Amino acid sequence: MSNLEQTLSIIKPDAVKRNLENEIKEIFRNKDFNIVNEKKIQLSKLEAEEFYKVHETKPFYDDLCAYLSSGPIVVMVLEKENAIVANRELMGATNPKDAKDGTIRKKYGISIDKNSVHGSDSIENAKIEIDFFFKN
Repeated sequence: MSNLEQTLSIIKPDAVKRNLENEIKEIFRNKDFNIVNEKKIQLSKLEAEEFYKVHETKPFYDDLCAYLSSGPIVVMVLEKENAIVANRELMGATNPKDAKDGTIRKKYGISIDKNSVHGSDSIENAKIEIDFFFKN
């Protein structure tokens, strides 16, 4: 039985600013992810607050929203077998200092906030996040 999944990936403002979009996309392609949809956008602070609503009670919420809306981002729908777990492994730990060698955050992340990429953490959240950016 196939376990083809879709997950949302965001190339965050710090990585876009450093022109890492194509390098990061190439990493996904080399790991057999299919990029089924993508666009480059700039979120308003309100849109970022809506996107990160699950974190609104956390102390880092305001900084997170300010950061995500601080510059252009690339949002992508990635697809492959077990895409959610595979993407989280490829991204690495939230804090680049704790991320394993070979992960995107280890290679490109600047800090726990500016960690270059976001990926959905569950099938339920992947659907919500994909709909957030790609609802028709």
